[in-house]
Amino acid sequence: MSLIITIISILVAIEFFYIMYLETFATTSPTTGRVFNMTADDLQNEKIQTLFKNQGIYNGLIGVGIFYSLFFTHNYHNSLLAIMIYIILVALYGSFSSGNKSIFFKQGTLAVIVAILLLVS
Repeated sequence: MSLIITIISILVAIEFFYIMYLETFATTSPTTGRVFNMTADDLQNEKIQTLFKNQGIYNGLIGVGIFYSLFFTHNYHNSLLAIMIYIILVALYGSFSSGNKSIFFKQGTLAVIVAILLLVS
């Protein structure tokens, strides 16, 4: 079970590093516009770019936290569970606040799986 938890957790971290990349480094790319359902004009707005870059750092730190929990703590279950619950809550909030229910499934599904596996292991 530990190997499965580790693999899926790494996938969650990679997902958040990808989100960080889109928000922090590829702020005006067509992919970022498609992923976040924004126009090219929206992405050119300096205020939106600043907000994206700030949010991107948070997402990157979630990925760092997952890796830290997995590889640098003796008992990663508690810290990893806390991070996964945080991700689930953020995905729920994003889904409901934006009216886009697919956000939860895109951002929260792997975290839900990890959280369940941690709770049953």
